[in-house]
Amino acid sequence: MLTRIEEILFAAMVFFLMVAMGSTLTFENFKKAVHSKKPLLVGILSQFGFMPLIAFGLTKSLNLSPLFSIGLILVGCTPGGTTSNLLTYYAKGDVALSISMTIASTILATVMMPFLFWLYCSSFVTNEIQIPYKSIIGSILILIIPVLIGIKIRSANTKLALKIEKIGSFLGIMMILFLLGVMIPKNINILKVTTWKMYLAAILITVLGYGFGYLFSKMLQLSEKQARTVSLETGIQNGPLTIAVILLSFSDSNINEILWMPLLYALFVPITSAIATYYFYLKSKKESKGST
Repeated sequence: MLTRIEEILFAAMVFFLMVAMGSTLTFENFKKAVHSKKPLLVGILSQFGFMPLIAFGLTKSLNLSPLFSIGLILVGCTPGGTTSNLLTYYAKGDVALSISMTIASTILATVMMPFLFWLYCSSFVTNEIQIPYKSIIGSILILIIPVLIGIKIRSANTKLALKIEKIGSFLGIMMILFLLGVMIPKNINILKVTTWKMYLAAILITVLGYGFGYLFSKMLQLSEKQARTVSLETGIQNGPLTIAVILLSFSDSNINEILWMPLLYALFVPITSAIATYYFYLKSKKESKGST
């Protein structure tokens, strides 16, 4: 799929992006939020409970092909990304809880991603489709290293970490555009077979994540701010991490189709997350007016 030069460029982008992700996180924030165990636990259960199940349900109800299904399920198994931390701030949510969920889900992903992927994707294994579980575990462990480097930078030099974070936000967008620019000309045949059901799946996985995360939180009597946070953390996955794991793990023969659903997800999640954030922002304004 990628030439040697494209592979090197992509690897450099992923490494810096993971460092940038780590530079937004501190273990101190995590320690503080751990004291309020219930919201963090609810968030983690929502992240790793609902999202893979939603992805699996969409693949079955929309009758997606096995390779496209594998890509969507991998999106559902991925931990939350740092974008949700910023959007939680705008949505008047609990930023400390958001950061804690991002750190906790990223660390737990080393175990949960391979397990959940095996749980939901084992039915797709055939002679033509082999799922490289060992490669997936290795890829995740490799990608955690730059995240830890970023956390170390944050603890040593906050100003440098903030600069890296800003560059990383821009780089995340550029990485998606770069992959689309590489993929579309080489894979017009995949674009031709992209159905309305695939577009719908890429949108619904995040929308349903917001909904289930919010309702689950309210059902377990979390505060409104905490429920907003869990909602956004559940629905917004770490798209670049998903794409990196696929590129590092799967064979070239299957990689284009598996990668397509994560790319569609990455295209639509900025729109759905902006709508969800604005909705929660308006909701918080109404609540604050009602309390005065």
